[in-house]
Amino acid sequence: MDYRFLGRSGLKVPALSFGAGTFGGAGPLFSHWGTSDVAEAQRLVDICLEAGVNLFDTADVYSDGASETVLGAALKGRRDKALISTKMTLPMGDGPNDGGSSRARLLKGVEDALKRLDTDYIDLLQLHAFDAFTPVEEVLSTLDQLVRDGKLRYLGVSNFAGWQIMKSLAVADRHGWPRYVANQVYYSLVGRDYEWDLMPLGADQGLGAIVWSPLGWGRLTGRIRRGSPIPEGSRLHETASFGPPVDDEHLYRIVDVLDAIAEETGKSVPQVALNWLLRRPTVSSVIIGARNEAQLRDNLGAIGWSLTDAEVDRLDAASAVPAPYPHFPYRRQAAFAGLNPPLAG
Repeated sequence: MDYRFLGRSGLKVPALSFGAGTFGGAGPLFSHWGTSDVAEAQRLVDICLEAGVNLFDTADVYSDGASETVLGAALKGRRDKALISTKMTLPMGDGPNDGGSSRARLLKGVEDALKRLDTDYIDLLQLHAFDAFTPVEEVLSTLDQLVRDGKLRYLGVSNFAGWQIMKSLAVADRHGWPRYVANQVYYSLVGRDYEWDLMPLGADQGLGAIVWSPLGWGRLTGRIRRGSPIPEGSRLHETASFGPPVDDEHLYRIVDVLDAIAEETGKSVPQVALNWLLRRPTVSSVIIGARNEAQLRDNLGAIGWSLTDAEVDRLDAASAVPAPYPHFPYRRQAAFAGLNPPLAG
């Protein structure tokens, strides 16, 4: 396994991490992700640890806490061999303080997560969304307290806009509070929006990307192809509306190239798609999910080899989309000047 520093921190994380959203599946979304019980989860954790995948990602809202509970049970007796990442901010109930990042919500949320995970500390806590109603100073001072108390070790965010991250980092620097070092982001060949603003921000400010849904919400598994309906049994039948939309023609153009490269290299389509991500700037870890052992072992095959520059160029070209404002005029001016904008490729 390849290990990388998590942003501008001293923590090393595996290039591939495991997403426990498939554990304990309940509800209209998560029941279609997976329904692994403790015994199944233990087997998947065994395979991960054997392969050097020691970072496990979950969230309090995944199956209303069941994912954290199953993960904690699966890691029992080997907590010291694992890094646990969890997230909170999204509502866990209908009460006025059941969502958000207020001091009350974070203090209670961390205590509840520690109980479900059956641990006394969380390696990485990420705020699941920006809370525009709570002062940033309240959020960060509370996180500082939790770090000082030894309940949290590193901090990150997920689904934040660039200005929200920068405002938070400025406040943290002003008061000497811990900085965010991770940004859990949606990023894949069918969703490259991360590259326009958040990737340059991460490179400049030292946030390592932890990539969620690297296979485009299940669209890059190798089962979806031009001219064919979504296969029976695909979770997209039930979950497509929950995830980022993708234009069909754009998807098929990418899949055509993935298929060709997979055949040329002897790799699977998911392995090619994941390997492309592992080469991208600022990426610290790519979260893989699996409902069974076969899926997990196939995804682990994305490590230990590398696409050629020519193959990457083909995938870049197939997945490229027009630059949004204000990047479009900038890119035109840079082209006239013979320059290439950094990172966004």
